[in-house]
Parts: sequence; structure tokens; C-alpha cells
Amino acid sequence: MRNRFNAILLPALVLILVACNKKGKVKGTPDNGQLVGVAPAAKPSGGRPLGMIYVPPGTFHMGPSDEDINFNYTARNKQVSINGFWMDAAEITNNEYRQFVIWTRDSLAAKELGFFKSSGGAGGSDSAIAIDWKKAATIKYDASNLEKLGNKLMIDAPDRLYGKAEVDPKKIIYHIEYFDLKEAAKIENKDAKRKQFIKRFDQPVYPDTLVWMRDFSYSYNEPMTKRYFSHPSFGNYPVVGVSWKQAVAFCHWRTHYQNSFLEKKKKAVESDFRLPSEAEWEYAARGGRTNSMYPWGNYYLRNKKGCLLANFKPGRGNYAEDGGFYTVRADAYWPNDYGLFNMSGNVAEWTESYFYEGAYNMIHDMNPDIRYDALDQDPPRMKRKVVRGGSWKDVGYYLQTGTRSYEYQDTAKSYIGFRCVIDLAPRMVKK
Repeated sequence: MRNRFNAILLPALVLILVACNKKGKVKGTPDNGQLVGVAPAAKPSGGRPLGMIYVPPGTFHMGPSDEDINFNYTARNKQVSINGFWMDAAEITNNEYRQFVIWTRDSLAAKELGFFKSSGGAGGSDSAIAIDWKKAATIKYDASNLEKLGNKLMIDAPDRLYGKAEVDPKKIIYHIEYFDLKEAAKIENKDAKRKQFIKRFDQPVYPDTLVWMRDFSYSYNEPMTKRYFSHPSFGNYPVVGVSWKQAVAFCHWRTHYQNSFLEKKKKAVESDFRLPSEAEWEYAARGGRTNSMYPWGNYYLRNKKGCLLANFKPGRGNYAEDGGFYTVRADAYWPNDYGLFNMSGNVAEWTESYFYEGAYNMIHDMNPDIRYDALDQDPPRMKRKVVRGGSWKDVGYYLQTGTRSYEYQDTAKSYIGFRCVIDLAPRMVKK
């Protein structure tokens, strides 16, 4: 029996030794006549995304609750299945979005001052990759440095208060390039050149702080305009005044920022950060309670102690009753069963989905997704994006997990924020 076992084992060992080097890794393309496979050269990235929660795959009934009779006529419940994904545990905060703004500002200043590495330069296709970030970190935005930048980042002289040199928020512009996979996948485009599907555009990224006054006529909100995004006390509050386009730009930058680091470490790049689809958002908001009206369950907006369960507009407008006059911290209140905070209330949230009243009648039952990248010249109707979750200024109806609303992609509001999702390899979800 032992001899028989050895006769089987020895050829197997020989095969393994031939196919692999001493470290057990395949050397290039092995010349041994055997199919062994060739793994990518890059190593796995390791580590899970910071501040994100895994939402497992599952099936649920997407759409309004049974009590919403009128809505049911245009958006009937539909059973759909969603693949697993990672989602930010809380809305993107002022501090997190500020990192994006500062990175964009510093990259523009570094390009203007000529802070490039020897391996690249301003003439490259993506000069941001060639920026010498050690030098860029030393830039001080005082009067002398701002004068060197000229009018590239500075407020023009006639627009200055007391002649003070300051960075112009409107000139902090992020450059975006991406490959349109949806268009490339169409049968009619199978022979088209790659350049046809490469989209390039520039996007100003500084939040519109005037939304606090613009959204509410005859209402004193100047302190929020002046302090909400800039004061450290609001650092962990959700960013607002960000359009759908700016939210998309943030996701693009977050992807670029992470993958540039991974490439530097010779590790495999990951999927893109993006806004959740409408279906993903609703599925995540339900927290596994597939038929409930709210993330915490059914019918009630208070717990048994009488405490309100979200930041919204109670009753006829008792804004302070829930503990927050405007927004509250992004991690306030209790999370749902997936560990996600404020899926109802605080700020409503952008999704990547195009708003169409009859969308539920046409979407697929597997990872439903309906998108349209509207151009500037398109009619307003084509620029509507789905907004979910309700906000601090909304009544309880908009807090329901199935309630849909929309806003135009190029507008910003004091009550709309966002959070990101990312698709990762299965190994990343193992406990």
C-alpha cells in the first residue's frame, strides 16, 4: 500500500517542482509542456476600504410601500437581486471632501510653479501623475506665492476685499478622463476606435456655499453660508452644496488617488469608486429588512422611549426636536442592520441613476441600472438624477426607503450630499 501511495505522490511532486520556482511562484511563462496558468505580475492590494461597510448580495422588493397608493401606479414593486458591494458607512463629510479640494488646488499650483518629477512633466497626458508632491506640500498660499501664480488661482484684483490676495474657489478645477464602457459595449460600436469612448471634461469642485441662502427665501442662514464648509466644528458633518457632477468628480478623484498609490507599490489596482445605483442605495438602506418602510423597521419615526430615529422635519416644522436644527454629524443616530448611518434623513443623497417615472417597468431584475450621461445641450428633463433618503428639511414621507425624488445634475442644494460605493474582489469580503 505504501509503495502504491508513493507511486502516485512522486509524479505529483515532480510536476509541482517543475512548474514552480523555490518560492512557489510561476516564473514568467514556464516551458514545461503543462498548463499552469500565468498570474498577473501585480500583487493583491490587501486591506479593506477605510470607512466602508460590506453590503452582502441578496434579493428584495424594490419600490414604494403598500401604503403609498399613488406612487404605486407609476413605480410598482419589483423583485430584484443585487450583488455585494462596499458602501461608505456615513455620508461624505466636509473634511473628506476638503481633502479633494485641497489636492486639486495643490496640483494646479504645482503645475503652474513647475514642480514636476524628472520622469514626467507638464506635457504629459496626465501631468498630475508627474507632480512632485513633496515640493507641492511646501506651497504656502500667502501673498508672495499667490503673486507667482498670477491669475491662475487668485481672485482677480477688482474682486478682492481690501486688496487681499486669496485663492478663487471658482478656479479650483479638476480634470476628468474616463472610458465609457456602456457606449463601447453597444453592438453598433464594435468597430469604432477607442478614442470615441474616451470622455474628457473639467469640473469646478468647490462647494456652492450660497445654497444655504438660495434654498430658503426670507430666511436668515448667513452663518451657515460663511462657516459650514470652512469651520472645523463642521468637519464631520455631511458636505452639501455639491452637484451631481461634483460628486462624480469626487468619486473619480478618489479612484485616481487610491490607484496611483497602489501602482507606486506595484499592487493591483481596484475597481472605481462611484455613486450607488438607485437599486443599490435602496437595498443598502433597508439593511436586510426587505419589506420595511424605514431602515429601522415599519411605521414609526420614534423608538419606544419617544426619541426620534432620524434628522428630519418633525410635525409641522419643529426643526430642533430631533437634536439638529440643520444637519448633524454624519455618524449620528443609530445605524441600520448593515452598519450604515443616516440612510434616512440628515441629507438626501445623489445616486448615479437617471430619473424616469416608469423605470421599474423596464429595468432588469439583476443589478438594475438605468443611466444617462446628459450633455450640457440636452433638455433639462434628461438631466434629472435620482435622489434618495430625505433630509433634515423634509417630512417623514421622504425618509421611507422606497420614496423616490430627483434633482438636476448641475444644481447644488443645502440638503443633498452623497456617499460612494466600490466593487471589490471576493477575497476582500472574507472575515
